[in-house]
Amino acid sequence: MMHDRIVPAALRGFVPAAVLVLAAAVPVSGCGQAGERAAPDAEAATTGRTPQFENEHVQVWKSVIAPNQPLEMHRHDSPRAIIALKGGTLTVVSDAGVRRDMTWETGRAYWLDADPPGELHGDVNRGSEPVEVIVVQLKGVGSAPDAP
Repeated sequence: MMHDRIVPAALRGFVPAAVLVLAAAVPVSGCGQAGERAAPDAEAATTGRTPQFENEHVQVWKSVIAPNQPLEMHRHDSPRAIIALKGGTLTVVSDAGVRRDMTWETGRAYWLDADPPGELHGDVNRGSEPVEVIVVQLKGVGSAPDAP
């Protein structure tokens, strides 16, 4: 059989059972014409951060920026890598009102330096689909925290 070359011997027999379990767990919608797909509900996404991992070296989170649901004002005291899971263009607005667009391509990674001392920014998605990124922020690198 073709799958004998793909599936390790230890898993043969398990894979078909797993597929049946997964197939039974997936809801089926029988509405609509054959080949017709429902448009994703972009507005159902909620803007926010979900922690993924943290240790003494990095803090990692997933950010979802839904259309017209901006991230609240914040700052990054350390540099970070951004990995775009679902790309798009964000308008970054500083607390001084300066705007700049940043475009993230799905599947690409980017480097961002620490924010200038004292500057806050918010991210706004003016597109029609959510933007999803993984942020890997270094700890103890970059500018010193703002003085009180």
